[in-house]
Amino acid sequence: MDFWTRISRIIIKQRFLILLLLGVATFFMYSQIKHMRFSFVEANLLPKDHEINISYNTFLELFGEEGNVIVIGVKDSIVFTPEKFNSWNKLSKTINDFDEIDYTIAIGDIKKLVRDDKNKRFATKPLYGKLPSSYDEISKIKKDLFENLPFYNNILYNKDSQTIQTVIYIRRDVVNTIKRRDFIIEVFNPLIEQFEKDNNLDVRVSGMPYIRTMNAENIKNEMKLFVFLALGVTALIFFFFFKSFRATFITLLVVIVGVVWAFGFIGWFRYEITVLMALIPPLVIVIGVPNAVFFINKYQQEIKNHGNQAKSLQRVITKIGSATLMTNITTASGFATFIFTKSKMLVEFGAVASVNIISIFFLALFIIPIVYSFLPVPKDKHLKHLDRKWMSGIVSWMENMVRNHRFAIYSTTVVIIIASMIGIYQMKLSGSLIDDMPKDKEFYHDIRFFEKEFGGIMPLEILINTKEEKGVMKLSLLKKIEKLNETIDEIPELSPPISVVNLVKYSKQAFYSGLPKYYQLPSSQDKNYILSYAKKSSSNTNMLKNFVDSTGQYARITTYMKDVGTTKMEGIEERLKTRIATVFNPEKYDVSITGKALVFLKGTKYLINNLVLSLSLAIFLIAVFMAFMFRSFKMILISILPNVLPLLITAGLMGYFGIPLKPSTILVFSIAFGISVDDTIHFLAKYRQELQANNWHVKKSVYAALQETGVSMFYTSIVLFFGFLVFTVSSFGGTQALGGLVSITLLFAMTSNLLLLPSLLLTLESKIANKETLKEPTIPILPLDDEKDVE
Repeated sequence: MDFWTRISRIIIKQRFLILLLLGVATFFMYSQIKHMRFSFVEANLLPKDHEINISYNTFLELFGEEGNVIVIGVKDSIVFTPEKFNSWNKLSKTINDFDEIDYTIAIGDIKKLVRDDKNKRFATKPLYGKLPSSYDEISKIKKDLFENLPFYNNILYNKDSQTIQTVIYIRRDVVNTIKRRDFIIEVFNPLIEQFEKDNNLDVRVSGMPYIRTMNAENIKNEMKLFVFLALGVTALIFFFFFKSFRATFITLLVVIVGVVWAFGFIGWFRYEITVLMALIPPLVIVIGVPNAVFFINKYQQEIKNHGNQAKSLQRVITKIGSATLMTNITTASGFATFIFTKSKMLVEFGAVASVNIISIFFLALFIIPIVYSFLPVPKDKHLKHLDRKWMSGIVSWMENMVRNHRFAIYSTTVVIIIASMIGIYQMKLSGSLIDDMPKDKEFYHDIRFFEKEFGGIMPLEILINTKEEKGVMKLSLLKKIEKLNETIDEIPELSPPISVVNLVKYSKQAFYSGLPKYYQLPSSQDKNYILSYAKKSSSNTNMLKNFVDSTGQYARITTYMKDVGTTKMEGIEERLKTRIATVFNPEKYDVSITGKALVFLKGTKYLINNLVLSLSLAIFLIAVFMAFMFRSFKMILISILPNVLPLLITAGLMGYFGIPLKPSTILVFSIAFGISVDDTIHFLAKYRQELQANNWHVKKSVYAALQETGVSMFYTSIVLFFGFLVFTVSSFGGTQALGGLVSITLLFAMTSNLLLLPSLLLTLESKIANKETLKEPTIPILPLDDEKDVE
């Protein structure tokens, strides 16, 4: 008795025990769902030991978290009326009083730096005293702000557009916790909405903590939507094909249990929900339904042939079990290759996805035969779909093409390959923080608003190590920083920089009675006077903490970057490095570029490089599986080619339609390849069975395999096509691209496996169809005689 026969007997004889164990396991998985949590930090795509991460962590140790800023802005002339102006500043004070907030900086908080000759220091005085109540007072404040306080330009206002903003600093012990989410969703957003309603002002909100929170809420909502849509769409298509409520409900039972397990595994592993992890539950549905198609279709075919339920269930397990296990292993391996990327987000996604894909196979293997064993034999009306004329017509057309028009198939394949290669050469590399964000959401438009008005929201930092304590305040270094600042000012994608130089310039302006023309670096003559005033000023010391570390050895230059792709970012980085090399002597200074903007964009490029390796690994692993099945190099090539072709077509279409290569789109290839090769395995497994039954007669075996597997392959491909198409309703560009491109790739893969694969088998029949090439199967497959059937 072979392996799968034993398995079939165990499943049928021990069905009550298996159902009990499945129930216990499902209850356990359900109990783990409570441990699911959403990510409260950006996904770091780089390994911990990467030099960019090391540099960034050094910066954080010196200056603390830089991504804890929320900004609110208004571009409306009516804000400069007494009532609106006072309401705006009152809003800032209200926000400042919340426990989650460290401090806020608003127009009403501005303290002007003034010269105190009596104490030989700088003192501060408010921009205005009592609350302004007239238009004249507002005009005076406005003039003073825009004309006499250049230090605050691009920090609290834009002089050209007269847009104003308030900067809100969330406490560092709150910013990466659930408290941040609760504060923004339950307190901050309602407060802003009420302010807009009361004052008839359009308040724009942005900053990394806010963007992360709103993005996470979107992911949470979409995950529920995808599960219900995937269930609904796949169930409808399944019912359309099988015209059986019973078969549809059994399939839904399998995938619903699979979804519970998917959520359970995420909670059990204590992984965080990211935009990728949110795809796993609907992915389980989309991949689980094709398993059910093969099992149920085979069961109904057997019932139609001989009407013996026990024999039918046994043959379902023995003949479909091994091939379906292989298909699920290859699909899982496509996802498992992400584990080798060294990116935490992708490693977790790959691990959970591959475990769930294997789990959904075993759920189908156990649940479908066991449930059917309790039910009466399907009636004739449930088997009518097996004799559909239109389906038979499609299979007959495919058989005719393979039999009589192989030259046309090969010619079309060559033309498609050439056209695809031309398209591939037009592909572009891209990667940006907001490229895949939902473009119909208000927070996306607010990001664009702050990019236009203040230069961006992605912090880019330059860290300068002077290699000596108090080395930052030397005039020679300040002049070097100013030269670098000039280069930053020339780059349109970067905002005006903020550094210790701005504060020193402001100090000189204050020293010379606040005259704006003196907002410049001190000369060698007045440097000592100005710095002596500054050293005695507590206000200067407090402001200095933002730009210089406590030892005076390290200085930071902060600029904000617009949403640019990796290509532009590389150009900007190269330009800055060139300028740094000419201005700063490497023997005296260590200067590094860091910040969230650089970490993300470097991570994107690193990820794309590693995903190319993961795709190569997926192809290699699947080639190994084919070698395990057939022990034939020729068969490996024959099986890989029909699955690589759809990837080339998809890549070519991306080039023609301007869809860039980025993390969300390159995922398509590994996922689609792992799934599309399933059809190849089903076809070749049946083909091998037919070869053994037909004494190695290739033509007869190919046509028999096409007749039996063609219907199931067509059904599963259509289910997968519409299942992945569900993801195109997402508001995330990356998820849309993933859904659309995988759907298209799988459709091409079906066509390739039903036309090109059998054509290659027929053309090369003399070289592959012999017992030496196709040795005894290494995977147990039941012979076609009925000696071991369970009656």
